[in-house]
Amino acid sequence: MDQEESPAIVTLPQREPTLRMVAMPSDANYAGDIFGGWLMGQVDIAGSIPALYRARSRVATVAVNSFVFKQPVLVGDLVSFYAKVVKVGRTSITVDVEVYSQRDPERPTCVKVTEAMLTYVAVDENRKPRVVPPEEQV
Repeated sequence: MDQEESPAIVTLPQREPTLRMVAMPSDANYAGDIFGGWLMGQVDIAGSIPALYRARSRVATVAVNSFVFKQPVLVGDLVSFYAKVVKVGRTSITVDVEVYSQRDPERPTCVKVTEAMLTYVAVDENRKPRVVPPEEQV
């Protein structure tokens, strides 16, 4: 991103986030930005939540299909992770995760910082793949 270019200001999705946390100084690199690896770990946690509820069992990450860092996450940002199941296979569940940062309480802004798509596999008590059960009708 060019120094002159400013990030697109957005609003949070109109649903509850799957995960929300504050980026802390211990999560930052030498330049003061949050480590990409920290963000990737949190995205994996957020993505696993709807996957495990849909699988009704333990899940394991089998693929990071895509991961795009759109903007840096800064120390002190309130980071919100929105995850939803987008595809269910025989044993796999693909989840879309969008990540937003709210920053600068004096002049509140919200920016979309990351988009990711991850695939999880439902596993049994022996950590072997198992069939994802049919979706429950509510």
